[in-house]
Amino acid sequence: MSAEPQAASTYWDPSSLPAPRGRLRASTLISLRWLGLAGQLAAVLVTAFMFDFEIRLGWALGVIGAGAWMNLALLLRPSPRPVLEGWAAAAQLSFDVIQLGALLGLTGGLDNPFCLLLIAPVTIAAAALPTRQTMTIGVLTLLVASVLFFVPEPLPWRGGEQFALPPLYRLGVWIAVMTGVLFTAGYAWRTANEARRMALALAATDSILAREQRLAAMGGLAAAAAHELGTPLATIQIVARELLRNAKGDAALAEDAALLVQQAERCRDILKALSQRSDTGEVADARLSLKMLLNECAEPHRGAGPRIEIAVEGAVGAVEPEVRRLPEAVRAISTLIENATDFAVFEVRVTARYDDRTVRVEVRDDGPGFASDVLARLGEPYVTSRPLGEGSRTGHQGMGLGFFIAKTLLEKTGAALTFGNLRNKEGAQVAITWPREAIEVPQLDAKIS
Repeated sequence: MSAEPQAASTYWDPSSLPAPRGRLRASTLISLRWLGLAGQLAAVLVTAFMFDFEIRLGWALGVIGAGAWMNLALLLRPSPRPVLEGWAAAAQLSFDVIQLGALLGLTGGLDNPFCLLLIAPVTIAAAALPTRQTMTIGVLTLLVASVLFFVPEPLPWRGGEQFALPPLYRLGVWIAVMTGVLFTAGYAWRTANEARRMALALAATDSILAREQRLAAMGGLAAAAAHELGTPLATIQIVARELLRNAKGDAALAEDAALLVQQAERCRDILKALSQRSDTGEVADARLSLKMLLNECAEPHRGAGPRIEIAVEGAVGAVEPEVRRLPEAVRAISTLIENATDFAVFEVRVTARYDDRTVRVEVRDDGPGFASDVLARLGEPYVTSRPLGEGSRTGHQGMGLGFFIAKTLLEKTGAALTFGNLRNKEGAQVAITWPREAIEVPQLDAKIS
């Protein structure tokens, strides 16, 4: 077994899921811009009139007005786009960087403590836009900060007084802004990227579980239909046999009656097969032995290469439990067995062990084992030691979602997963442990069934 979890590409299509990254709602940017402009206007007016600082008020109000004009133009255009993608969103954030840089240039440059607001647009870009657009806005922000450092403008102060920071301190502020832009943007990008990957992985898990539930529902509907149609079909058979018995003198009628009897028998066989399906959801089919459960999980992967051995072992004096056929458990164990067969050399061993308190299923192989650099991260989405898209023995493409999906599904059933390598590097092992009551069919249910 390798550190490459198999994505369930057979069961879901990642391209069908919307990509949340690379989009920003236009209303969000407009609202944030109004909020920023309101703060800028308040700061300028308080500085000019409350503190009576000397400030180029007309120019400052003009720069703020440019931002307001931008918002009004976006609101009043004939066919506004509710969602901005890629460079359209990047262009608006770039405008915000330039507008804020111009206002800071008129009010002291990097001597102005509000210069830290330059970090805001690039942080928004890092959280919502693709890497290329984020880097463009980041470079623009760094250029604006550099211009403010190398072309200083005196900080507005009281008339007749002058406030000047030491050059070394100004250098420190410039370095702090540059570092803040890089660190904050990188942090926001990493966090948003991880959140996106987790959302996609959870969507894949939900898609698989929904598919299993739909199949179970279809099986139940088939069984119900077979039961309901049984009575009218029996009536049709009786009438058809009576027609056949009374049509001895009419060859054509006898032939039609015989055909009707034959087709009614065929329908009866079909309904009987439907009523005996294992996925009908009936109580009798929802409980099975541990070995039957493991055989069902392993059956799709037999013949893929290595042999699959299944064993059930119990503690002395413990009674083997009958377990529920949980769709989550079936899908998850099947995924783990599939991954093991992809990397085993000769054999995959699936062993169920039980005692009075727990039921434990172990999937072992004789392959290279889990890579040491990803072993501690198994169960997280997109953890893989193989290049994306590299095919497996069964033809599935690895995306690093298999173990995450299996872990998520099994945790919904109350199980815990552990991953590890066997001693002497003889292969890998995945162990699933349930509290016995979480998977065992209660004795009362067994009696009713």
